[in-house]
Amino acid sequence: MNLRRLKQSVDLIRVLVGRDIKLLYKRSALGVLWTLVNPLLQLLTFVFLRAVLKFDIPHFTSYVFTGLLVWQWFSKTTSQSTSIIIGNRPLIRQPGFPVAVLPPVVVTTGMIHFALALPVLMVFLFFDGLPMTPALMWLPVVMLIQFFLTVTLAYLLAGINVVFRDTQNAWAVLVQAFFFLTPIFYSLRQIPEHFHALYVLNPMVSILTAYRSILIEGHAPDWTALFKVVAVLAVLFPMSVLLFRHQSRRFVEEI
Repeated sequence: MNLRRLKQSVDLIRVLVGRDIKLLYKRSALGVLWTLVNPLLQLLTFVFLRAVLKFDIPHFTSYVFTGLLVWQWFSKTTSQSTSIIIGNRPLIRQPGFPVAVLPPVVVTTGMIHFALALPVLMVFLFFDGLPMTPALMWLPVVMLIQFFLTVTLAYLLAGINVVFRDTQNAWAVLVQAFFFLTPIFYSLRQIPEHFHALYVLNPMVSILTAYRSILIEGHAPDWTALFKVVAVLAVLFPMSVLLFRHQSRRFVEEI
């Protein structure tokens, strides 16, 4: 891809992201605040459960809210990506439309929502007695890793779901299962040690732990764990793009 085509693709992503955000909040009274409604309601539920079940996690509110915001970006974006081709039929059918920009569009939109929610999270951290530290400089790095993890899955899911429509429903079930298999409202320390090797196979565990290291514990993340995620993505990302491009030849006839 030459520089001119790359610039055109980036400009198109920017336009489509803007379109999606405007459509999402058109005639909405709360607008972007809807980004916070679901995680806040879930947070209240887990705060109640903590009072009942006596979860022994320091800064529990900040701990859970961080997990919910990170998970919301991942789960909503990957779920939306399953239908992104079918949902953009008019664009797909236009000759010469660069269909490969669609997965990054949905992931970038989710990242913007996450970034808009970060100031609210910072308020939670402040009232929880957690100061801002120099470790915040590593936050964009972790966000970038999560972006590439999510866009890798977005390419895979978008490409497969056009042919196998059960992908959308299957992924919804898997995301729900992984919500409970990811330490969002509990600590990895509460899991028996012989299960830890299985837990770390879930890349969101390493990513979520990195966010909490930066935001709650105030130190740099575990770079060894993150490097393993990056190493896997270095293989899976180009493979997912190639699969998507291969499937894209069938998009028009399948939709």
